[in-house]
Amino acid sequence: MTPFAKRRGIIFILSAPSGAGKTTLTNGLRALYPEIQLSVSCTTRSRRNGEVDRRDYHFISEERFVAMRARGEFAEWAKVHDFYYGTPRAPLDHCLRAGQDVLLDIDVQGARKIKRLYSDAVSVFLLPPSKNELERRLRLRGTDDAEVIRRRLANAQDEIRRVIQYDYYIVNRNVAEAVGVLQSIIEAERAKTSRVVDWRLETQFGRKRP
Repeated sequence: MTPFAKRRGIIFILSAPSGAGKTTLTNGLRALYPEIQLSVSCTTRSRRNGEVDRRDYHFISEERFVAMRARGEFAEWAKVHDFYYGTPRAPLDHCLRAGQDVLLDIDVQGARKIKRLYSDAVSVFLLPPSKNELERRLRLRGTDDAEVIRRRLANAQDEIRRVIQYDYYIVNRNVAEAVGVLQSIIEAERAKTSRVVDWRLETQFGRKRP
């Protein structure tokens, strides 16, 4: 079916404290919407086992990162634990012009910067059901020691306070239900008339009578 209208692409931002289930939610979303592009960040840290360049990150040198930053090529960037991370701006602009939706997995600071640059981006915050459940999930992963878990919980408390800055929130009690809520958000945002750049109703229903 020919689309009724041509719209701009949408930037969807997904943020969550560590352990809230963001990766699982993203995978569920991608199964429903394989056409949604995933933004791939640049980083100066070394590649870890199992990571693939240009799939997980663009692994680049610090010199190249600094040069890209100086040229304004990042929509947002930050330095975390002595390494730089940044979201390239060109792919986002390309997706918007092409009517292609794109998903950004970034933290609250990055989300704020993206919203400042792209005011119509849609921000979604994923919440755990409770602090106790978040702690249980972090311990169940078995990847962090007690001190790291303590820091993650402290960071989560600070991040959760920022939920009011987001357009939507989802409580991840059940993965299927959380994916369903995110699907509803995507469908509603795609149907907004304010995103349309070229109406084609006449070609669908015939020309209006004078």
